[in-house]
Amino acid sequence: MKWVYGILCLGFIVFFHELGHFLAAKLFGVTVESFSIGFGPVILHKKYGSTDYRLSILPLGGYCGMKGEQDFRKALDAGLNHIDGTADSMYGIHPGKRALIGFAGPFFNLIFACIAFTVISMTGYTYYSYPAKITLVDEVYPEVHSAARDAGMKTGDIVTSINRKKVRDFSDIIEIVSSHPDENLTITVDRGGRPLSFSVHSDFDKSQGTGKIGVTVAGTEPVKYESQRYWFFPAVWQGLKQTGQYVALTVKSIGVLFKGVDVQNALSGPVRITDMLGSTVKEGFSAGARQGVAGMLDLMAFISISLFIMNLLPVPVLDGGLILFALVEWLIRRQIHPKIQYYVQYVGLTFIAVLFVVGMTSDIHYFSTILRGR
Repeated sequence: MKWVYGILCLGFIVFFHELGHFLAAKLFGVTVESFSIGFGPVILHKKYGSTDYRLSILPLGGYCGMKGEQDFRKALDAGLNHIDGTADSMYGIHPGKRALIGFAGPFFNLIFACIAFTVISMTGYTYYSYPAKITLVDEVYPEVHSAARDAGMKTGDIVTSINRKKVRDFSDIIEIVSSHPDENLTITVDRGGRPLSFSVHSDFDKSQGTGKIGVTVAGTEPVKYESQRYWFFPAVWQGLKQTGQYVALTVKSIGVLFKGVDVQNALSGPVRITDMLGSTVKEGFSAGARQGVAGMLDLMAFISISLFIMNLLPVPVLDGGLILFALVEWLIRRQIHPKIQYYVQYVGLTFIAVLFVVGMTSDIHYFSTILRGR
């Protein structure tokens, strides 16, 4: 069942993305010819008005087909140096409106993340973690480096804050440190009732693309914690704040990929993403409704933000490419030659194909490792 859960969650994220394009196209008078959840052969479809609504066989994606999207190909075949577009087509509207249609899909991913984090902040959740009391990892595994020891920290220290962010439990330590690889961290601890501060330079784990400081838990039993719950308006603020933090973290994570990270471990393809979503939903709801909702929405929000960032990359075929072409056309006040658009599309398709192969190779490596371990 976890695969069904995963496909449904991923399908909803894609639906919300395409809904942004759909509504923006309608707003600016562009005819939407098809709206599909999934790619490939159509399983079910129903036409309402000018739009054919579809459910296609490959559930890991979707599309919003708008009138005139391929008019540049027709112009190329006809040997024209411009694109003729009717008033209700993509190339018949102002390029600024075309850019907004391209931006609407990623923007809806951002809106979904805000909604998801707002709901989590309102409902709250319980979770298990270890106290923030640490053990230096080299006392357990002598071969592992401990940046915390180098900085003067000791086993038994209770971490209270990292870079001025309050630390409640050990999961907070992992979350903050992992997102700051190869950086100086200001860590405040409680040592026998005395507050002490240390500057710790985190190690860079290239296999995972994360930071580590060489500490582990001091206790043997996890403790049950309850997250803070907020009323509606404070929850909305928390949702906006967390979305901003996740966007910054995602952008930073993309930068880390260029620092020699093992891409096979660091990147996830569509199959592993679906597996993670399904597992999160299944395990979360088995622990309770609030835990299930929180875990599911948190992961869906993270994936939505990743889609927001990736789709805005100025790569042809992606929304960012459409936005870039539209803005250039707006600035130079004339259409980009159809031949240029045609060849640049191939560059975009190559980029997407390489990304897909890397993602699928990563998935195969991940699942084969799991199978070998059984």
